[in-house]
Amino acid sequence: MAKALLQIDDIFKRYGARVILDGVTVSFSTDQKVGVIGRNGAGKSTLCKIITGHEEADSGSVRQTGGLRLSYLEQQDPYELDETILDFLVRYTDREEWECGEMAHRFQVTNEMLDETIGSLAGGYRTRVKLAAMLLKDPNFLILDEPTNYLDLSTLILLENFLQDFRGGYLVVSHDREFLKRTCEQTLEVDQGDVMLYPGGIEEYFTFKEEQLRQKAAYNRTVTKKKEQLEAFVNRFKAKASMASRAQSKLKQIGKLKTIEIKHSMSNVRIPIPKVELRSGTAITCDDLSIGYPDAVVASKINIDVDRDAHVAVLGDNGEGKTTFLRTIVGDLPTKGGAFRWSNGLKLGYYAQHVFASLDPSDDVLTYLSRDATDGLTRQDVLDMAGSFLFRGDDVRKKVKVLSGGERSRLVLAGLLLQKCHILLLDEPTNHLDFETVESLGRALKAFGGTLFFISHDRTFVNLVATQIIEVKKGRVSKYAGTYEDYAYHLERVAQGINEEEDKQHKAHEKEHPQAEIAASVKPRQKKAENKKEIAQIREKATKAEKRVKHLTNERDALVKEMQNNPFHFSRDRNDRLEDLPLLIEKEEAKWLNLQSKLDALEN
Repeated sequence: MAKALLQIDDIFKRYGARVILDGVTVSFSTDQKVGVIGRNGAGKSTLCKIITGHEEADSGSVRQTGGLRLSYLEQQDPYELDETILDFLVRYTDREEWECGEMAHRFQVTNEMLDETIGSLAGGYRTRVKLAAMLLKDPNFLILDEPTNYLDLSTLILLENFLQDFRGGYLVVSHDREFLKRTCEQTLEVDQGDVMLYPGGIEEYFTFKEEQLRQKAAYNRTVTKKKEQLEAFVNRFKAKASMASRAQSKLKQIGKLKTIEIKHSMSNVRIPIPKVELRSGTAITCDDLSIGYPDAVVASKINIDVDRDAHVAVLGDNGEGKTTFLRTIVGDLPTKGGAFRWSNGLKLGYYAQHVFASLDPSDDVLTYLSRDATDGLTRQDVLDMAGSFLFRGDDVRKKVKVLSGGERSRLVLAGLLLQKCHILLLDEPTNHLDFETVESLGRALKAFGGTLFFISHDRTFVNLVATQIIEVKKGRVSKYAGTYEDYAYHLERVAQGINEEEDKQHKAHEKEHPQAEIAASVKPRQKKAENKKEIAQIREKATKAEKRVKHLTNERDALVKEMQNNPFHFSRDRNDRLEDLPLLIEKEEAKWLNLQSKLDALEN
């Protein structure tokens, strides 16, 4: 490991009576790529702000060496909305225009876009501009606090590619498991005032924690059994003078036997969504529907229908109209043309990104949830739902006015799930939720018997819940024919510069102009022989690439199995190899695909 350039020593921080960080000590170097995890309110963002100097610790110190060039992806926007992209980048970074344009291009901000005002950009592109600005400062260590919130999948993939190629270290706070799996080699958990830095990725860390819990539980069972045996001996012989000294000795042994405290920070939470009556048939039908705002049409000619048991992920880049579509079919926005209709007798529930703004500040958590709960649910049902969204014990007496934005979002979502709706429409429900709650919500919604429309860019969550995909793109809203894996793979290819649309246009052109194909096929015999030789060579290379993919995949699976069987055997070489293998497999697969494309072109 490289020399530590960032040292955190005995940091203590409290807010009022609540201790957030209690004697935290940890160090980082510029070769560490660390994913930061922990429950909501555990202190992840606080730690980041103390490191960057945006907050002060009550005690302790943060030491940076002279070689550290630290950059921070700010939550507050550093630009003015009326600035052009280029003007902002030049002003903020003090770099030449050509350098700014070159860096912006890495995040697919084209030269034509550089003269656009930032206020005219969708949220995903604004984040791309902030990332370009951060990188232009030539940092060797980054702090990114929840960079994936509200990012569309296209921008998320670009951010992943950027971090994978970044020659330096970083701390990334995120609740997106897939994102951390792809970008981070080590895991830092912030929990109950302390931190633990684990020298492995997030999946390996969770396996390690589960094994620790199993061993602690087994040890505690052994201790409890030994105590029972000693207590039985004492109770039997303490009254006998000849055995009194031995009984006293046993009592001392009992006093020394201590069980290990098991902190259930990653316990299995269950979100109890009330069951709804199962019905068959169509939930909604859209006929030539147009959506938008008074001064603009966002999408038109929408002709889709969705069954009552469908779980529909509404996907697309930010600014394309996903939220507009949901707001229209829930009745929050008037249509611009055409019509939609829900089947009769269906109760709709809608969760919007900023719906918490309408909460009554004088309500407490329990009062709000009890008022939202449908008839037939008990007080315990309400408390169980509150606990699932991290309102436990005295937290249910908290007033809305003292809740953070994330807590209010969780409160509204919990209240909605208590309403026993047949139709749920959820706009970015996973923002402000930690791993445990996101995945518990995913499992609950997967089993939900009603109709679900949701917007999310959390790949783990979408993969778990979605049975159908609706894509919002370039003024169209339509069903996507493939699976979610197909959709994500397509966007990854686009991020790598593989333009599938141009491929399709080229093939369509060939069909429309068969004479070009005929002319191309009339070749001398010598050329045909050369083609056959080239085809044979490419086919041989493709076979080798395919075998290489199989070999690497088998190696990866064997290493994962070894890690699972021996969770306490840490091997840097094994972990490094596990990090390298997915990239090698992806590289060989890309090589195989490229060779297959060449074969198709030559054979046709």
